[in-house]
Amino acid sequence: MKSKEAAEELAQDLFENLWDKRRSAQIQQLKPYLFSAIRYRIINYIKSEKVRTSYELFCRLTRTDADTGTEATVALNDLNEALAAGMQQLSEKTQEVFRLSRLEQCTIPEISVRVNLSEKTVEYHLRKSLKLLRSYLRNFLLTVWPLLFFIR
Repeated sequence: MKSKEAAEELAQDLFENLWDKRRSAQIQQLKPYLFSAIRYRIINYIKSEKVRTSYELFCRLTRTDADTGTEATVALNDLNEALAAGMQQLSEKTQEVFRLSRLEQCTIPEISVRVNLSEKTVEYHLRKSLKLLRSYLRNFLLTVWPLLFFIR
């Protein structure tokens, strides 16, 4: 972990989650449970940081202020259209889960409450949407990404 604050936040989040589920959780051995739980939280944190960094790079490469060329603006518009078309391929519930997760930055438990689904079902819808959108956008990104590097 890069920062002490991030590590503390993950640990705090783990204990808060454990406290919220104290009545329903059936933990046989606390130490191995805590070790595994924090390990998975760290892995998820690192994955989300990689996605955030990639997204920031993408935004820098495709920003639409005065110094960005027309080609980059067109590429960004094409990407938005391709993403919207890919979203149309998803079921209504899967679209809603994806939108809440990726656009509104809601956590899986928050989404679960908002859409009245179990956390496992929310995770399923999220995996399903990401898999479909990845395959849907793969061809688009293979042609557009190299162009963005040459434009700048």
